[in-house]
Amino acid sequence: MHQFILANKNQFEKTIEFLKTDINTLRTGRISPSVVEKIKVEVYGTVSELLQLASITSPEPQTIAIKPWDKSILKDIERAIQTSDLSINPVVDSDLIRLNFPPLSEERRKDLVKVLHKKLEEGRVILRGQREKIREEVMAMEKNKEIPEDEKFVALKDLDLLIKEYNDKIKEIGDKKEQEIMTI
Repeated sequence: MHQFILANKNQFEKTIEFLKTDINTLRTGRISPSVVEKIKVEVYGTVSELLQLASITSPEPQTIAIKPWDKSILKDIERAIQTSDLSINPVVDSDLIRLNFPPLSEERRKDLVKVLHKKLEEGRVILRGQREKIREEVMAMEKNKEIPEDEKFVALKDLDLLIKEYNDKIKEIGDKKEQEIMTI
């Protein structure tokens, strides 16, 4: 594989890692703390992610427990959860916040699959953008006589193979997550 393409491969890896993190926030049959970790909470005059302010556990399949390290921010966390797109009411239990998630309906599961497919397509669009940027650089290298024409074609073929490999990874990640969402 062309050295120039290998040097840019880490950008593709970062895209895959971002995609994995992004779709982890989608809810499945068993609720995961990652669903609430990225909720923005305004405390101490700044905005922080919930993960930085509290310990988050899932003691039961449909429950999340949030225990802030500073009990004085309990109301701020409760307000942030209420205004988030979770559509769930937090239950404050002394120094702990409980979130009880109802089981997913078939309709809600299908909606989540649609959101999943949208996120997967966003990942593919990012890959295509990265591919085009590399293609333009390879073409410019050939135009500036930095590489011969034959090497340009080999590099572009290697790039297409690499993109296909990463698109297959996205499909595999998506299929696995879709199965998790649809499993009751």
